[in-house]
Amino acid sequence: MTISEPVRGPHKVALGLFALIWFSIIWFGSNEYNPNNSTRLFAAISLVENHDATIDEFKTLTIDKAEFGQHVYLDKAPGMTLMAMPAVAIADMLTGTSAALYPKKITNHGLAQFMRLRLRLAVAMSIAILTALAAVLLLDLATGITGNPQAGLVTALGYALATPVWGWSTTLFGHAAVGALLLIATWAIWRSTSSAGTLGRLRYPLIAGAALGWALVIEYPTVIPGLPIVAWAIWRTRTLDWPGRARIFGLTAAAGIIALLPLIAYNEIAFGTLFKVGYSGVVGFDGMNQGFFGLTYPKLAVLGEITFGTARGLFWVAPILFLAPFGIARLIRAPETRDLGLLATAIVILVLLYNASYVYWDGGFSTGPRHSIPMVGFLALGIAPLWRDWRATGRGWIAGLVASGIVLNLAIAATEIAAPSEFRFPLVNPILKGFVQGKIRDIPGDYWGWPPLLGLLSWLAVALPLLWWIVSEARLPVAAPRDIQPDLA
Repeated sequence: MTISEPVRGPHKVALGLFALIWFSIIWFGSNEYNPNNSTRLFAAISLVENHDATIDEFKTLTIDKAEFGQHVYLDKAPGMTLMAMPAVAIADMLTGTSAALYPKKITNHGLAQFMRLRLRLAVAMSIAILTALAAVLLLDLATGITGNPQAGLVTALGYALATPVWGWSTTLFGHAAVGALLLIATWAIWRSTSSAGTLGRLRYPLIAGAALGWALVIEYPTVIPGLPIVAWAIWRTRTLDWPGRARIFGLTAAAGIIALLPLIAYNEIAFGTLFKVGYSGVVGFDGMNQGFFGLTYPKLAVLGEITFGTARGLFWVAPILFLAPFGIARLIRAPETRDLGLLATAIVILVLLYNASYVYWDGGFSTGPRHSIPMVGFLALGIAPLWRDWRATGRGWIAGLVASGIVLNLAIAATEIAAPSEFRFPLVNPILKGFVQGKIRDIPGDYWGWPPLLGLLSWLAVALPLLWWIVSEARLPVAAPRDIQPDLA
């Protein structure tokens, strides 16, 4: 008996896609003094320069902080801070500077430049890589389940550039990173269980375990969408003998535990105990005392706001996702993809219900519902079967929605991913209005003094030819699926 291994995403397309997304993320940047960015950076700076986790000297510069005794700490899970540490160390070494040289005032220009460089370098070395890698693996996954590289490419572009995943990947917020890691784990499980020839490959369970473990270090609520992935993995391996399953899950668990070790080390350094989290010491946000760290029960009105509301609605800032549920339904109807469609549905529903249950559901200053970002890639998976099944007119609609989403999210990433809460329709004002007025934050403007239009044209000069090339490569015929002889030994 032979079993066909799913078609893989074309390697040239994958390389070009990775380059396009990574470049697009690092070219633009978020505000270094946004509290979610700054508090994580302050903790990374303290760990690198002072070898402790306190941020006492920075406490007047951020509203996001936790107090324990006489000291102030990061009030988040430490994953993004830990990933920012290498960037802080490299920047300190290359520039010969440290935070001790600057007055701790938000008006100090030197401190702002110090923070901005380390934020941009941390993004380039961490979240930009994770999002670009997740897009490449989503290309492979969507190509594999449809047999159509074009469907895979449109799905990956829709996820990474036509939704606020792009903008949130320019920050040290954990949402986009968690979403990327969940996709990476899902791809590893799917690829490892898609044919007999991949079941024995040890790298897949190691990737899945490490991705899930590190996602939990970045954001503790990852356990909510993570559990369906674990259950799905158990179901996907149901036909294996117990020794084979034990080896796979043992490797997965070992990789997950290793990924959790930095969290244990951080808690020991910061609090001297494993059983304390920064959230328990949050100051200034009394809503965190409601329910379980701010989680109560889902509200229907909030669910409407985070999907269709003008202030935070996902479908306004990611119009292609409006079609995606119809594609997810097609995945569920097809026996060979039913389990994947059900997994995507479960993750989307659970993340939306979590967001609708959170007392600070709107995310404060936020463009789109930032707490729902981890489910975007799973919803975007529905684009693939629609592209495969629809004819020219339908594909034209998909391409148009992806293209319009890329334009909208270019404006979001370039101007403001954390729109102030007082705006009723922030996509129009301040984002599109600010974009037209040239209120753009990019590398040429921040470091070389270029005017906004020139910086934008420079990005287009690189991005458009690269996009044209990968689209052209995706149109080329691909090799037929390989027949795999099961290893019965």
